[in-house]
Parts: sequence; C-alpha cells; structure tokens
Amino acid sequence: MKKKILLLTIFFTINHFSQNNKKLIVQDTSFVNINEYSEDLVLDMKYATKDNFLKNKVYDCDACYLRYKTVMQLIKANKEFRKKGYHIKLFDCYRPLSIQKKMWQIVSNPNYVANPERGSIHNRGGAVDLTLVDKTGKEVDMGTVFDYFGKESSHTYTNLSKEVLKNRKWLKEVMKKYHFESLESEWWHYSLEGARHYPLSNFSWKCN
Repeated sequence: MKKKILLLTIFFTINHFSQNNKKLIVQDTSFVNINEYSEDLVLDMKYATKDNFLKNKVYDCDACYLRYKTVMQLIKANKEFRKKGYHIKLFDCYRPLSIQKKMWQIVSNPNYVANPERGSIHNRGGAVDLTLVDKTGKEVDMGTVFDYFGKESSHTYTNLSKEVLKNRKWLKEVMKKYHFESLESEWWHYSLEGARHYPLSNFSWKCN
C-alpha cells in the first residue's frame, strides 16, 4: 500500500512539474511583447507618433512585438552593446499587414514603403529598425536621422565622418554576430536570418 502511495505521489509530482513547464515553453515563432523579456531596450516607436516620414500616426500605441526568436537574439546583441555603455533603441518592430496597407495608402512608393501584396519582414515579425544610445539616452551619430531615404543612409555610402563610419560598422558587426542581416539602403534596418520565411501576419496587440 505504501509503495502504491509513493508511486502515485511521484507520478502526480512529475505530472504537475510537466504541466507547469509546458506553460513556460514559448515557440520561436510566437509573437511576444519585448518588454516582458527585457527592460534594457529603449523604445521610441516612431509610427505611434507623427514624428516619421509619413507625418501620420499609424499605430494606436507604442508596443513592440516580435517573434520570440527575434527577441532573444536582439537581447543578446543588446547585452554586448551594454558592455561598452550603450543600449539598442528601437524605432519599429513587428508591423501588422493592415498597418502596411495603411502606410501604402499614404505613400504608395516602393522606394519608401513595401507593397503590402508582397509584404515585408516587418510584417513577419523578424525585422527591427534601430539605433544606439549612450548612458544619457543620447543617440549615437549614424550620419542621418531614422527614415531618411537619401543616399547618405546607405551602408555603401562612405562620404561620412570617421566617427559615423565607425559607429555604423560596429552596429553592423554586432548585429551580424547575433544573426541579423542588414539592408544596404538603410543603416537602421536589421532582419533576423531566415525570417523572410515566416508567414505574413496581421496579428494586432491590445493597447492599454
């Protein structure tokens, strides 16, 4: 009898532990709020304001959602920047397809906005727009502001100060180390390797 009770106790303990662990498991492709995993990233979600090239607010609030794997790699990159006293500052994260359509209605130019029929990696939860800030919150000089669509924003443009070139190079090297790919025309845009294979999404978050 005692043996039966012991076996049942072990069974229910293991089962309880297993059920709790299931709650903790998050799939790499799940959408998560980055603030629930790190408070060390600075958010300045430009499309939740009118301070962007569209001159329109297209998000209802400034939350940053991404696929779980994207978040984990971004946190790793941020830890490396923090060793030298810097933090990642995010301008844009996952972008619902409905928002992409809204942006396309405002500016129907593929040089500035991805055609929603094809979508972008932002719509797949695998891309971010970012820069670096120092301990005081001051942005590192990258040569242009975010969303400046001139030749000066390109990684291939070299008629910039040594400091700017050094800053862009460091950003690119660290992001690449943690499996992010750059976009040649935009120094601020990085997408997780393989994220282009994620499906387009129209998931929307709730604003408090």
